[in-house]
Amino acid sequence: MIFIAVYGSVFLMISDSSTLPDDPSELKKIIVALELKNQKKQDALQQQIDILHEELRLVYAKFFGPKSEVFRGKSPQLPLFDMPEPDDIEKESEEHVEIPAHSRKKKGRRPLPEELPRIEVVHDIADEEKTCQCGSHLVRIGEEVCEKLDIIPAIIRVIKHIRPKYSCRSCEGIEDDGATVKIAPVPRQIIPKGIASGGLLAHILCAKFEDALPFYRQEKQFTRLGVDLNRATMCSWAMKAARQCSPLLELLKKDLLSGPLINADETTVQVLAEPGRSPTTKSYMWVYRGGVSSSPVLLYEYHPSRSGDVAAAMLKNYSGAVQTDGYKGYNFLDTQDEVVHLGCWAHARRKFVEADRARPKKAKPGSTTIALRFIRNLYKVEKDANRNGLVKKELVEYRKTHAVPILRDFKKWLAKRSLNTTPQSLLGKAISYCLRQWERLEAYIEVGDATPDNNLAENAIRPFVVGR
Repeated sequence: MIFIAVYGSVFLMISDSSTLPDDPSELKKIIVALELKNQKKQDALQQQIDILHEELRLVYAKFFGPKSEVFRGKSPQLPLFDMPEPDDIEKESEEHVEIPAHSRKKKGRRPLPEELPRIEVVHDIADEEKTCQCGSHLVRIGEEVCEKLDIIPAIIRVIKHIRPKYSCRSCEGIEDDGATVKIAPVPRQIIPKGIASGGLLAHILCAKFEDALPFYRQEKQFTRLGVDLNRATMCSWAMKAARQCSPLLELLKKDLLSGPLINADETTVQVLAEPGRSPTTKSYMWVYRGGVSSSPVLLYEYHPSRSGDVAAAMLKNYSGAVQTDGYKGYNFLDTQDEVVHLGCWAHARRKFVEADRARPKKAKPGSTTIALRFIRNLYKVEKDANRNGLVKKELVEYRKTHAVPILRDFKKWLAKRSLNTTPQSLLGKAISYCLRQWERLEAYIEVGDATPDNNLAENAIRPFVVGR
C-alpha cells in the first residue's frame, strides 16, 4: 500500500508506513530536511539556467555587438580607498564630474611631406589673352597653387647581366695550356640560376608576410603588369630565400635573447600538405618580440605543436623579463630564477568585458563595472607616465607611487567578491583568472621596459593572422 503524506508544499510517497516516526516533531524534521534538499536542487538548477543565459547573451554580443573592448563607464575614476559596492554605483554615477579644458586639433587636410619630389605643371592663359582691353600688356601679380598626390605604378624591368669574354689573339690556334679565355665570375644571387633578383624577392616576401597579400593575388597583379609568374614559383622562391637567410636568422635570435624584455605569443595555422599530418590538424606559429627597444626584433617560428617545450627551447639560457598571456605552456618560466614572468592585463580585462557584455540589457552597473574601472585606472597611470616622458627607473618609481595602491585595493576587492560569486559564471571565471595570475599581473611594476599587457606580441602577430 502507498501512503501520501502532505506537509506544506512537500509531498511524500511512502510505500511502508512503518518507516515513518511516530513522533510528530521527528516527522517535521524529516520534512524540513527534504525541503532544504529540494531547495538546494532548485537553486543549482536556477544557477545553471543563469549561466546558460549568460553564455547565450555573450554569444549574441560577440556576433551582433561592438568588437571593441573600450570601456564606456560613466564615472572616469574611482577612489583608491573604500571602493563602492555594486548598489552604490548608481548613486555615484549621479555626481557631477568636472572635465578639464583641452585643446583640439585643427580640422583640415594635412600638408603633403616636403621631402617628396615635386613636378611643376603650369596652367597659363593663351598669349592673346594677356592683353587688356585698353591695349596694355597684363603683368603677372601672383599665382594660385594646389598640390595633388600622384603615384607611379610598379615598373617591371629586366636586368641584363653581361659578362665580356677576353682571349689572347697571339695565342689563337696554338695548342698550349697557357692559352685561356678570361671572363668575370657570375655575380652571387640569393637563388642561383633563378630569374628573380633580390629586389623582386624582397617585393614578393614583403607583400606576402607584411601586407598579407597571398601569392595567388600577387599572381594576378603580375599578370596585369604583363608578366606570367605563377604562385607555385613564388612559393618555391620563398622557401629557397628562407634557407639562404638562415645565418641572418641566427643573428636575429642572438639579438632577441640579449634584450631585457621578450614578448611571446602563439596563434594557430593550418598546413594543407604537411607530411604525416592531416590537413585539418592545427599547427602553430610562435612569435617573439625583443632585443633593443629602439629597434626590436620580431622572430616567427613555425611548429606543429603548442607544447611549452617549443618556448623553452627558444628561451633556453635567457636572462630577463618575459611577458606572455595566461597559457599554461609558459608556466615553466615561473621556475627559472633568472627570468621574471609578466602577465597580461589585456587578457584579464577581456574576461571582465565578456562578463559585462553578458549582463542583461536593463541590469544596473555591477561588479564588472568596478573591475573595469580598476583596470582603467592602471592604464591611466601608464598614460600619465608616458605623457611625462618617464622611462626605466623613473617609470618604476612612478608606478610604485600611483599603481601599487590601485593593485592593492583591486586584489582586496577581488578576494572579497570571489566569496559570493558563482565560480562557473563569467564574472567568477574572470575573478579566478586574476587571482591565479596575480603575481604575474603585478610584476610589470618592477620592469621599466614592460607595459601592463602583452599587446606588443599580439600586434606583431596580427599581420600573419590577417594573411593566414
